[in-house]
Amino acid sequence: MDEYVVYTDGACQNNQAPGGQPGGWACVFVDGPSYSGFDPRTTNNRMELTAAIEALKHTSPHSRVTILSDSAYVVNAFLQNWFQGWQRRGWKNAKGQPVENQDLWRELKTLADARYVTWKKVKGHAGDRFNEMADQLAVDAIRSAVGQKR
Repeated sequence: MDEYVVYTDGACQNNQAPGGQPGGWACVFVDGPSYSGFDPRTTNNRMELTAAIEALKHTSPHSRVTILSDSAYVVNAFLQNWFQGWQRRGWKNAKGQPVENQDLWRELKTLADARYVTWKKVKGHAGDRFNEMADQLAVDAIRSAVGQKR
């Protein structure tokens, strides 16, 4: 059985601004390649989800995958099984409103269900080599797309 260890991260310029901002995502495979990308109008949470989706897309179904992320938003959804409540309530949150980023959550859940995924939360910006690498690649994806220099 294939096994993967991958760090994921998302970034967004001026994440507090309304209407979506330029964002980047990255996934770094510990024993393999790295991938990154850009979205011109997005949020940090969407980029965090996209990073995990892209990581799983680069693994084979039925493989063992450990995803390490500094996003509590992504990791806690799996560790605390938020999906059970969302699905029971027709993809509504506890306040009865539609779950945000539902399109990405559904895709991520489908990909994760086809693999044996272990989710681990890591502290961001704390010197973890691979987490720092994923963060830098996500930020670089934004800079490259919008023409900024490092």
